[in-house]
Amino acid sequence: MTVSSNAALKIIPLGGLKEIGKNTWVFEINNEILLLDAGLAFPEGSMPGVNIVLPNVSYLRQNRHKIKGMVVTHGHEDHIGGIAFHLKQFEIPVIYGPRLAMSLLEDKLQEAGVHNRTELRRVMPRDMVRIGNNFFVEFIRNTHSICDSFSVAINTPAGLVIHSGDFKIDHTPVDGEHFDLHRLAEHGEKGVLCLISDSTNAEIPGITPSERAVFPNLERIFAAAPGRVIVTTFASSVHRVNMILEIAEKQGKVVSVLGRSMLNVIAHARTLGYIKCRDELLQPLQNLRHYRDDQIIILTTGSQGEPMSALTRLANQSYRQLEIRRGDTVVFSANPIPGNTIPVVRTIDKLVALGAHVVYGKDKGIHVSGHGAQEEQKMMLALTKPKFFFPAHGELRMLMQHAKMAQALGIPEENIVIAENGSVVEVSPKGIAIVDTVPSGVELIDASRDGVVHGDVLRDRQQIAGDGIISVAVSLDAQGTMLTIPDIQTNGVVSAMSQNELMELVRRAIAHTLKNSWSDFARQFDNRTEVDWAGVRTQLERDVARTLKGKMQSRPIVVILLQNPTATPASGAMVAAIEGTPAAGKRRRAAAAAS
Repeated sequence: MTVSSNAALKIIPLGGLKEIGKNTWVFEINNEILLLDAGLAFPEGSMPGVNIVLPNVSYLRQNRHKIKGMVVTHGHEDHIGGIAFHLKQFEIPVIYGPRLAMSLLEDKLQEAGVHNRTELRRVMPRDMVRIGNNFFVEFIRNTHSICDSFSVAINTPAGLVIHSGDFKIDHTPVDGEHFDLHRLAEHGEKGVLCLISDSTNAEIPGITPSERAVFPNLERIFAAAPGRVIVTTFASSVHRVNMILEIAEKQGKVVSVLGRSMLNVIAHARTLGYIKCRDELLQPLQNLRHYRDDQIIILTTGSQGEPMSALTRLANQSYRQLEIRRGDTVVFSANPIPGNTIPVVRTIDKLVALGAHVVYGKDKGIHVSGHGAQEEQKMMLALTKPKFFFPAHGELRMLMQHAKMAQALGIPEENIVIAENGSVVEVSPKGIAIVDTVPSGVELIDASRDGVVHGDVLRDRQQIAGDGIISVAVSLDAQGTMLTIPDIQTNGVVSAMSQNELMELVRRAIAHTLKNSWSDFARQFDNRTEVDWAGVRTQLERDVARTLKGKMQSRPIVVILLQNPTATPASGAMVAAIEGTPAAGKRRRAAAAAS
């Protein structure tokens, strides 16, 4: 592709900067957009009811006509987990990626009903594909904690950009597929305009141990276990899973697999030849009764303490087909990702309480990172020799440390950019700079994996979780007179007042509002009264919330259920605040904020 000194490429990260997860990249030039990866992240404790976290892709919705295609670097959820959700909002003409990632993605798209909104195409190492008129992409084999992982070289009219993808430099890879360092070096000799590189382990000196280093430690632990071995790891860690199956075969044990994602990944990996084992090695749970405990390995999801995972349910004694027994050995062949330490520790404690021997921790040598440490990051820089450097995939301190390494290797500070999600980074042969921003942030998907949890709904959920909710049913006539004593229901509310005291306080607040404000909402027309019941309800919620705030040390959400027995259904016989409607959200926030 011909390079023009006047051409400028826009690089827009929508996720993955100053954080771990939801990696999503936009490359734009000459009114064409190329997407690279579209991942998800997992919710924090402050996000009740949220299942997954996605980046804000409103920029892509607005510019959907420019999208020419996508490239995928590998099959981890933080790189492909968002694609099915985005396809519900805009089409992507074609997605290129490695075989395993495309197999996993195909299932996701089928399940979400969006498989007809794109075309999946599998690529092999050193394959080159043209996307639109302005992007010519080459896939370069790298090594990571999942098979079939790539770095990519993106040729554009502005020059060559290399995106490292997630990587470490593993000289003894489990699958024998070595990092194609020669191809990186060839590009470096020809000239790389910009390198975008994985910063995850930028604070860790030296090199990341080979995945193969885990093998002897797992082998020793499995051999020494007096009873069943229950081992958990990331479902997508195909190399680790392959080693566990290899050890089981070597020690004459059988393996039973728990967890939908684990079963799914193993099935695809076996089909593609990344996992090789006898069919007889894998046994369903019901067949385990035919084997001694010391012949059994159970491979399960749940290494991160996920609430619905198989291991967490075992720890909670809610897995019907299996239970933890004294003498079991549970092996955590994974480290907690940032933010997951507490649920993991709680799961470990529950397993110990059930009598299991739990093996975990970095000192046990049963997990290694899939990301390169400082010396591997330096090698990436040294081989590619980029003119400009863009550290990515990591929290701010990691990006800053990676930038320092680049400077130590001779890249001038002015040729390095530290950006954040939503930054529009423009790079050309003349320079690199942040020139603009686009909408960024997060889109929260609830437990149905379909509905978006908007900010007002999340705030309501947080407030309900913190202070509870008070529902008040009150019946009024067209003159604003209470026909019954208000009925009060409290959920999650802690108060020193008795129910009767609370009821009387609410009754007085309602009576005060009706006395002083009813005329603002009731109008006489031709001998009939028309009432703005929605306005009445909003005012009552605000005034009751204000009254409660003065008497309680909490701020529960107040919901008024207003009934007018004489009204017709069309005029609103029962008016209730329904979560999710913009008006209801505004009313509740106004009531909660009342002072």
